[in-house]
Amino acid sequence: MSSVVAPEKPTSNTMGPKEVELILVKEQNGVQFTSTTLVTPTPTQTNPSGEEERETWGKKIDFLLSVIGFAVDLANVWRFPYLCYKNGGGAFLVPYLFFMVIAGMPLFYMELALGQYNREGAAGVWKICPIFKGVGFTVILISLYVGFYYNVIISWAMFYLFSSFTGELPWVHCNNTWNSPNCSDWADNGSVSDIYKATPAQEYFERAVLHIQDSNGIDNLGRPRWQLTSCLAVVIVLLYFSLWKGVKTSGKVVWITATMPYVVLTVLLLRGVTLPGAIDGIKAYLSVDFLRLCDAKVWIEAATQICFSLGVGFGVLIAFSSYNKFSNNCYRDAIITSSINSLTSFFSGFVVFSFLGYMSQKHNVALDKVARDGAGLVFVIYPEAIATLPGSSVWAVIFFIMLLTLGIDSAMGGMESVITGLIDEFKFLHKHRELFTLFIVVSTFLISLFCVTNGGMYVFTLLDHFAAGTSILFGVLIEAIGIAWFYGVDRFSDDIEEMIGHRPGRYWRLCWKFVSPCFLLFMVVVSFATFNPPNYGSYMFPAWANMLGWCLAMSSMTMVPLYAIYKLCTLPGKFCDRLAYAITPETEHHLVDNGEVRQFTVRVNSIILYGNLYGSTVL
Repeated sequence: MSSVVAPEKPTSNTMGPKEVELILVKEQNGVQFTSTTLVTPTPTQTNPSGEEERETWGKKIDFLLSVIGFAVDLANVWRFPYLCYKNGGGAFLVPYLFFMVIAGMPLFYMELALGQYNREGAAGVWKICPIFKGVGFTVILISLYVGFYYNVIISWAMFYLFSSFTGELPWVHCNNTWNSPNCSDWADNGSVSDIYKATPAQEYFERAVLHIQDSNGIDNLGRPRWQLTSCLAVVIVLLYFSLWKGVKTSGKVVWITATMPYVVLTVLLLRGVTLPGAIDGIKAYLSVDFLRLCDAKVWIEAATQICFSLGVGFGVLIAFSSYNKFSNNCYRDAIITSSINSLTSFFSGFVVFSFLGYMSQKHNVALDKVARDGAGLVFVIYPEAIATLPGSSVWAVIFFIMLLTLGIDSAMGGMESVITGLIDEFKFLHKHRELFTLFIVVSTFLISLFCVTNGGMYVFTLLDHFAAGTSILFGVLIEAIGIAWFYGVDRFSDDIEEMIGHRPGRYWRLCWKFVSPCFLLFMVVVSFATFNPPNYGSYMFPAWANMLGWCLAMSSMTMVPLYAIYKLCTLPGKFCDRLAYAITPETEHHLVDNGEVRQFTVRVNSIILYGNLYGSTVL
């Protein structure tokens, strides 16, 4: 058998794939048989704009694990259990679940659907309403700022991990070179001099890891410490090689980083419940005090926890979902992943309070004396509890591996938000993703060096207080307003129906249009009204440091008005025409040219807002 490829048939279109004629010649018993076939080469998949199709997750589970890994972070372990204990135990679940249903899940669902339909990063999705693109840059900046100090927490965990490979853990006794005369085993068991004493674990964290004793404030930082700098460099290398090839690599990394915490939490729980006093700790965690629900602060703390625990407003959910297949059921994903996040927070409380109950009984002190949140829980109280167990080094290694994996996939999500958001906005970066990723991670590393100096904890505290507080609530508020009131809830529902085959129910539409924006507005007002300057222990930050913090927060928030002004100034036509262009999806700008806008009708020198398609007046 032989084959001959005939010259291609001439066509009027010289671009794109062309048909070729394949002639198969077969000879049998001296007779030749000929068959002819027209073959069309398979073209590279392109989207309507002629660009190559966006890459997608290798498997659906890669996406789910990435979202779960990002949303389930260190705060699920060190913040939620303490809030639950402090605010009425099981009663705290009432406001927590209430805000979860009316705001957390709807906003989570909204971001997943927004990214999946538009297949762009946090800035690019606002082609649906160009005047709001500034909020995309707001969330990108917030994710970048958070990376400056979040990676430092992971480096602390890595430092502890390396320190755990010893026969005796270094935070057990007070006879080390870094200990002060105030070091005492659990502060003399509650003596009058408690305020002047410190446990070995506390001094190890502050004096051996942070070296904060060598700095008297944020204006005296000192040089980066080589031990923490080395750990930070390892974290940056891990992040780079997890992200440099996009979701094809990060989707595989999360198989370890997103699942390992659940294995370790389960192992720690099985060990914790066998300890003396563990049941008392769990009872305190679950004790119900419904009278605490009369305190407005409990509801505010529940609402705040919902805002930050699900990870909305960082652009990560938008970036991750933009790599989904267009027909992926994002509604089901939103329900699954947000529920797993909350259940993980609740589950981790059993692990935490089983050990806190043990510590309370061991030192014969009240539970509220050992219960705390934040870094003090995972770098002081928990290591101290582990140090008292048989085989303490093994348990320490297991625990700090869990902290590493909890931190790494959340840091990956934040970095991916920045990288995807910018390379989708500046298309020429697509061909140089590896170099651009290297630029981002190295830049983050250089800024993070301020946090690994002797006074780095002061920089860390300042960044933690200002980088993603009020600014992220403001960003999500503007995002919700842009989608619900300018792009339109009904139109957004049409987009979702096009993807998954059915429209969101009335409940979701009401939440998007009224409930969630009102909730977010309330949270922004509360955030400003209850603002307190940052502090670290008894140290109060100078005025210039607080001003610097506010500049950091405002630098992200001001992107919204600055981009809106820029957009209105650069569009053609009179002001009313420019405004019409700015609030109309880019794919429908031809309607503006014809004097027709989906929500707006252009008249001479004025714009009348009718909301004519959906029967609701916008203004």
